Amino acid sequence: MILLATACSEDYSPKPKGYNRIDLPVHEYQKLNEHHPYSFEYSKSAIIQPHKSAGSEPHWIDIVYPGLHASVEITYKAINKKQKLLDEFLDDSHKLTSKHNIKATAIDQSISRTPKGYTAMIFELSGEVPSQFQFYVTDSTSNFVRGALYFPTATQNDSLAPIIEFVKYDMMHLINSLEFTVRK
Repeated sequence: MILLATACSEDYSPKPKGYNRIDLPVHEYQKLNEHHPYSFEYSKSAIIQPHKSAGSEPHWIDIVYPGLHASVEITYKAINKKQKLLDEFLDDSHKLTSKHNIKATAIDQSISRTPKGYTAMIFELSGEVPSQFQFYVTDSTSNFVRGALYFPTATQNDSLAPIIEFVKYDMMHLINSLEFTVRK
């Protein structure tokens, strides 16, 4: 009886909310071996799938990270030395990024040159947005590639932060290794 009375006297306090442990793979890369007007190196922990949406076009692919529940959607457009097309694709990229203004606390943009001499624009979005990292790369005459990171979950971005940083690192490697194989 004494044992039973003393066993229940300890105050119970709830534990703070925790996050799942995330084991990230090592950054290792492989060359894209499919027939597209571009090539790049992508993570060995990812797989390539054709993009499956109603408006998909040839050479649109998804880089899927099954273990991280993340994907990078890659779209390709041919410019064919038409400045009007390039302007349209640039405008569309900026519009798609700005759609996140409702929930974004910040959108940082930076422009740079890739090792191959292409122009790259990188968008880093902060806040509870569905796409935290987007980019486009163009040679300004023939080719335009756009990429965007997505998670098929409503999980808050602060708990996804290690995965976001991991995939952003891989996306920067993709940008720096990207090479257009079609020139007109």
